[in-house]
Amino acid sequence: MTIGTTDSVPANLPARPGKIIAVHISYESRAAQRGRRPDAPSYFFKAPSSVAASGGTVERPPGTELLAFEGEIALVIGTKARRVPLEHAWEHVGWVTASNDLGVYDLRANDKGSNVRSKGGDGFTPLGPDLIDARAVDPGTLRLRTWVNGELRQDDTTAGLIFPLAQYVADLSQHFTLEPGDVILTGTPAGSSVLVPGDVVEVEVDSPTGASSGRLVTTVTAGHGPAFDPALGSLPLADDRQREEAWGSRAEAGLPDEAPSSPATLSPSLRAKLESIPVAALSGQLRKRGLNNVTIDGVRPLHPEAKLIGTARTLRFLPGREDLFAAHGGGYNAQKRAFDALGEGDVVVIEARGETGSGTLGDILAIRARAAGAAGIVTDGGVRDIAAVTAVGIPVYTVGAHPAVLGRKHVPWDLDIAIACGGATVVPGDILVGDADGVIIIPPALAEEVADAALAQEEEDAWVADQVAAGHPVDGLFPPNAEWKATYETWRSTR
Repeated sequence: MTIGTTDSVPANLPARPGKIIAVHISYESRAAQRGRRPDAPSYFFKAPSSVAASGGTVERPPGTELLAFEGEIALVIGTKARRVPLEHAWEHVGWVTASNDLGVYDLRANDKGSNVRSKGGDGFTPLGPDLIDARAVDPGTLRLRTWVNGELRQDDTTAGLIFPLAQYVADLSQHFTLEPGDVILTGTPAGSSVLVPGDVVEVEVDSPTGASSGRLVTTVTAGHGPAFDPALGSLPLADDRQREEAWGSRAEAGLPDEAPSSPATLSPSLRAKLESIPVAALSGQLRKRGLNNVTIDGVRPLHPEAKLIGTARTLRFLPGREDLFAAHGGGYNAQKRAFDALGEGDVVVIEARGETGSGTLGDILAIRARAAGAAGIVTDGGVRDIAAVTAVGIPVYTVGAHPAVLGRKHVPWDLDIAIACGGATVVPGDILVGDADGVIIIPPALAEEVADAALAQEEEDAWVADQVAAGHPVDGLFPPNAEWKATYETWRSTR
């Protein structure tokens, strides 16, 4: 069956799709590329108005740079499916065809998971050109290929799927009725990348039997006219994370290699050492090594009795500006992304410029950090809902309480970059230690050396304290002169 064209929408389908359901990560190759493998399928909806026919064009919206193709196998439902078992799910698929799940990564920031803006645009779901009878093919042996300007960019088969095609039908039918003409976009393998105006992308699905969808052809054009209105919703935002994911790798995106992480910068043994060392002792050792600007000044703990030890993840706020907050403050903004990205042992450090006139987090984000296993939160701004944040129990350092929301003074802007917090520079991966005295920053390369030296110093200081308590004057004893030093070494050798 050939898909025709009516006003750039495929005809000869059983009906215009009432629903288009797309799968997030479905191929092993894509999961390996993204570094995460789902335990179960997850989905999002695309607008029926996004459907387009082969031979048409797709507009890259004005003000964006990251329009990416995703060649996919599309399943067209032939008969109604509601709570169908896996063994009978394929019987409800009428046809198979090629699709291109186009999306604009610049528009993902406020659409995490839903992809309403990023993938819902007109023409963002080309289908066709031909329909393959699902009864005539083995769903486990279908091949998917994508070309850009004649160059093969994707080549995979359904043998590389994490979940079989029929599982999507069975799974979705548990939750709602799949109706004739509904379309399931079954995910893309590795190789998806960015398109620019003038590029021609082609997608084909075929079977060892010789059945083929034909090549689905789409040409990219440049959008013209005004950019998105910040008064109405989020604006395009293309950061390096989006560029890396859109292009497929940092190298393809033209980004420099990330600095290799220091191996075992906070090992269990190092953490145990730091647990027993006061921040004041660490400060002294860092000072001996020429590092004086390593304290986060002006912050106090909500839990002075708790020790903070972890590695830095950073979040930067810019001074409040209404137009920028309208574009970057709502939805899935940098603040929310930073807290969602936290992992075991992380400390989120917030640059708020010492501004005390609003909160920089509240109880919900504190709960999120604790649930993620984060070690703590440090902000040189205020905290709202401070009683509730304190009750969460996670170590938090702040300049104090303020009832106002973030947008009164700040625009959430960027994460995991070098920042300034409390007058000190904090780089992602730095080790932070906090107690009732405050918070100190330890460069990872010095952490073991500083910890060992601080432990040795703590032992000596404890001995000196015992001598003072026994009645000896501090002159010559604190710090020990040569005579007292020799006495200490003799004592130490007998332990």
